[in-house]
Order: sequence, then C-alpha cells, then structure tokens
Amino acid sequence: MSTKSFISEAYEIPQVLETSRMRLRMLTVSDVVKDYDAVISSEAHLLKTKPFGPNQTWPNDLTLEQNLIDLGWHQKEFQRKSSFAYTVMNLDEDQCLGCIYINPSTNSNYEAMVVLWVRQSELENGLDQHLYESVKKWITEKWSFKTVAYPGREISWDAWSEAS
Repeated sequence: MSTKSFISEAYEIPQVLETSRMRLRMLTVSDVVKDYDAVISSEAHLLKTKPFGPNQTWPNDLTLEQNLIDLGWHQKEFQRKSSFAYTVMNLDEDQCLGCIYINPSTNSNYEAMVVLWVRQSELENGLDQHLYESVKKWITEKWSFKTVAYPGREISWDAWSEAS
C-alpha cells in the first residue's frame, strides 16, 4: 500500500460513526485482542466470503503477533492518511464486531474503495447489512470522495479486477 495520501492533508478525517447497534472508530494496536478474537472466531466465514477478493487467504494461520503487526500498520496508514481502517465495536466496546477499510482505489473510475466484514456470530442478526448501509450513508455524507466503490458488494470481484 502506498504511503502517499489519497485525501487532502487539510481534510479532517471523520473519527467516529455510531448507530444504535455499533460504533466505528480508528483501529489501533490497543484493539489487538478483541480484533484477533473477531477474526479467529470468524475464520471459516472470512475464508468463504473473501471480503478482500477472490485470491484472499487471510486469515489463514494468523497469529496474535502477526495481527498486532497488521494493526500497527493500519494505525500508521491512518495517521498518514494513506488508508483508513476502522474497528466495528459494540457500544460497550467490549467486543469487536468487524472492520471496515477505506483505501485508495485500484480502479481509475473510483477515488476510493471500501471493504467491510462482520464477525460470523453477527450475521444472523443482520449486522452485515446494517453496517454496509450505515457506512455507505456515512461515506456519502461525511467524506470528501465523489466516487466510491464497494467491490464484492456493488461490483463483483471479477468485474472489479477486469476494470482495474
């Protein structure tokens, strides 16, 4: 991932999105235990749905230490404004429910791409759809992007890859 900012340095990054069911905030190394629990408890779901694309192998063999490194990387990218990873927490902040990632687009037709996932235990209660709809509205209302893609949701990964 590039360290170059894809958003104006002067732009104030939205810090929080809160709904009646969840809170999004910057993903940091302090979240490692709760994040790791969400990932590992959802490994089968993540490997099946491949939220990061058809060639995804994550989180195969993910260790707590490797997750800490990943979270540190995401935190630094957020600080540099080169990409933005948010943790999805319950309102008590005692459980990570998933994550969203706002990255520079690899497709020249879009400024940004958004990928998100929720933990497997939250699928039956509709949190995935709630998160997706809430994030789409938040991106439209609070972010400066004019063109945002949701690959794997609004555009298939195959179509995304062909256009990139």
